[in-house]
Amino acid sequence: MSLMNKRIFIVEDNVQNRAIMQLLLEQKNATIAFERWGTDVLGKLQAFTPVDIILLDLMLPNQVSGFDIYDQIRTLHQFDLVPIVAVSAMDAAVAVPKARARGFSGFLSKPINYESFAHYIEVILAGGQVWLNREIQPIMKG
Repeated sequence: MSLMNKRIFIVEDNVQNRAIMQLLLEQKNATIAFERWGTDVLGKLQAFTPVDIILLDLMLPNQVSGFDIYDQIRTLHQFDLVPIVAVSAMDAAVAVPKARARGFSGFLSKPINYESFAHYIEVILAGGQVWLNREIQPIMKG
């Protein structure tokens, strides 16, 4: 599967992580848009519509968390069916149960795995779920 014509919106404050994700996803022909600080996610997300998937860092600056952003996005019904994936260095033992309960479509641990990152995004876009951290094997559903 290719990410050709897929539109991916990324909320990530770390420049290096943004560059890595952009490179890996654009190599698969995806179109990418970013919001860095978590302060204008809804405006930039709506301007980038249609969106196929949202990748969301959980630890953002300015006392904003990815969980807060998730809740804001889910108030906009045009994004009800858009999968949202946590991409975070947050402790997976804490983050994964919280993300699952919230309704996220997956969790990918940082540092980003260069070889499998785009593949996991493809799995989620195909209707699966990926719950992955560095210490355990991926759990994929779908």
